[in-house]
Amino acid sequence: MELDLSPRLPKKVYGGDGGSYFAWCPEELPMLRDGNIGASKLALEKYGLALPRYSDSPKVAYVLQGAGTAGIVLPEKEEKVIAIKKGDSIALPFGVVTWWFNNEDTELVVLFLGETHKGHKAGQFTDFYLTGSNGIFTGFSTEFVGRAWDLDETTVKKLVGSQTGNGIVKVDASLKMPEPKKGDRKGFVLNCLEAPLDVDIKDGGRVVVLNTKNLPLVGEVGFGADLVRIDGHSMCSPGFSCDSALQVTYIVGGSGRVQIVGADGKRVLETHVKAGVLFIVPRFFVVSKIADSDGLSWFSIVTTPDPIFTHLAGRTSVWKALSPEVLQAAFKVDPEVEKAFRSKRTSDAIFFSPSN
Repeated sequence: MELDLSPRLPKKVYGGDGGSYFAWCPEELPMLRDGNIGASKLALEKYGLALPRYSDSPKVAYVLQGAGTAGIVLPEKEEKVIAIKKGDSIALPFGVVTWWFNNEDTELVVLFLGETHKGHKAGQFTDFYLTGSNGIFTGFSTEFVGRAWDLDETTVKKLVGSQTGNGIVKVDASLKMPEPKKGDRKGFVLNCLEAPLDVDIKDGGRVVVLNTKNLPLVGEVGFGADLVRIDGHSMCSPGFSCDSALQVTYIVGGSGRVQIVGADGKRVLETHVKAGVLFIVPRFFVVSKIADSDGLSWFSIVTTPDPIFTHLAGRTSVWKALSPEVLQAAFKVDPEVEKAFRSKRTSDAIFFSPSN
């Protein structure tokens, strides 16, 4: 069967006055199932509350738009109430309970990417809600709930039956929600738009990589992530993950062209991408991107905590390491062509502007 790597938009799963939850479907993007990858997006309107929940999969959250508040409870730890804003990345390991709230006029949009190899469904997150019409309390009898929390039957029925919302609700403006606490962001959040750059190439592009040094919880989720931004008409050089990792890419902003080449030198994807779409690069496949005039930015996870990439252009490319005679024979070209090929790119850059 032909490999379908076409970028996809998510489908709405549920929602209401408080906001909506979207997810990418393995049936439409088979590489999610094949690679055990989950991808979803939460969009909260003003006073929207994503009810407390936990998931069957570790994730990285990335705030695409707006600002708000997140509540995070690690197993047997106290709640952290964190102010979140555009550009924030948050590592969410197994067992963490979260809630999300927007008290601003601008819609709060959060992307979730993660692995599902231990999940109930390959390529799809399964969330377990603590409250709401589908919360865990609704499955227990009043006797069990009453005995567990030492409550009378009337109180149990009110506790379990009062919240009729599903997943996302809109709270009354008069309800005072928890205020973020100073210091709670430390170790939980990294703002990729403000963090020191791991790669910074003038008129080319910039990269911030999430790792255990700048976001310790990354070690517990088990995979890496990065935010890449390239300037107008710049190119991200062809490269591949040389440690059998999948790369899951969400286009954050701008637009551009993408090509992916797989086995037997076959181009398996040539497409134009824009903000909001997601695509997956299979293991060992070579990918390259060229930005349109408005630039191109993307947020990716790579399914290994310490990814290693091989770039095929620039001073450190594999071509520079191979002997001239081998290249002449391999390409079947004369020394002049081989020399031109080898000498054109002499920088360490992985991003190239039209002028360099």
